[in-house]
Amino acid sequence: MAADDATWLAHAVDLATANVEHGGGPFGAVIVRGDELVSSGQNRVTPDLDPTAHAEVVAIRSACSVLGDFSLAGCTLFASCEPCPLCLSASLWARLDRVVYAADRDDAARGGFDDRAFYDLFSKPRSEWPMRVAAHPLPDGFAPFDAWLAKSDRIAY
Repeated sequence: MAADDATWLAHAVDLATANVEHGGGPFGAVIVRGDELVSSGQNRVTPDLDPTAHAEVVAIRSACSVLGDFSLAGCTLFASCEPCPLCLSASLWARLDRVVYAADRDDAARGGFDDRAFYDLFSKPRSEWPMRVAAHPLPDGFAPFDAWLAKSDRIAY
């Protein structure tokens, strides 16, 4: 790990630690492009009553706004902890170049945030999931995709 990586990672850890004092969860993240801090985020799940307001997602949303683009190609996410499946998926959709984290999923479990159930869930048949997920095809179910494919000025993502 480069010295700069350690500095940015330490910043994410500092954000996470400070967030606990302000009613948020113990997670922090920063997004960097080159040597420039683009955005930062702290876990806002309980203060905002938003289960998607993880530090990484907050940082991604902010970075996209700052850069005026939904793609964060060329950027690195530094997170205080290994991204959960939600945050990892958001990182992939954002097209981040790299994700670097300090604590891992086992550390998170020891700290009271055990995401292993979510990691394990995707390997199980949906019939065994605690939340019912089922397809119900409709005759016009593909209509939104037809409209998308017919749109000549669509922006691919």
